[in-house]
Amino acid sequence: LMPPYLAMGTAEGFVAYVRAIAAILPVIVYQRGPVVLDPDRVVELARVPGVVGLKDGLGDIDLIQRSVLAVRREVGDGFTFFNGLPTAELTMGAYRGIGVELYSSAVFAFAPEIANAYLNGDHRLLTEFYEPLVRLRSKVPGYAVALVKAGVRLGGLDVGPVRPPLVDAAPEDVAELEALIKHGRALIGTP
Repeated sequence: LMPPYLAMGTAEGFVAYVRAIAAILPVIVYQRGPVVLDPDRVVELARVPGVVGLKDGLGDIDLIQRSVLAVRREVGDGFTFFNGLPTAELTMGAYRGIGVELYSSAVFAFAPEIANAYLNGDHRLLTEFYEPLVRLRSKVPGYAVALVKAGVRLGGLDVGPVRPPLVDAAPEDVAELEALIKHGRALIGTP
């Protein structure tokens, strides 16, 4: 559940927003941008039927650690935490150190075998695939989306262009992405 667009109210208002949506379908609350939840608020949300997890897009390790500890103490282990940073691959070790095992990765969309190998402990991928990917992704604002679409297209599925104001990846950057995917697959022994 993304933060509300163009409207931010009080913490109580945000909880009401989450309750209304969670009454219709299960949600994972995405903490990012203007939504910064203190541990008490995370516990409150963890108790809401239909709220199954929290995806952290802030990167405040102290805050998320306190939230994890509070939820585990007050609610139990049934609530799921995710590392949702744009560079989740580079911070996965830190999050795992505080008990957040899962992370979201755009790589699952275009090279799931690489993402799974890294998730399962192939740490060569950190320096030889993910760090160069993050560097490429940082070249142009919006490349976090444009490169995912390019990667999916490289796999044979036409997903169309990005929506303005984003721009599609430049041909030389798509070529670099293709070489990076090929190298990542070679590292894990997949064609």
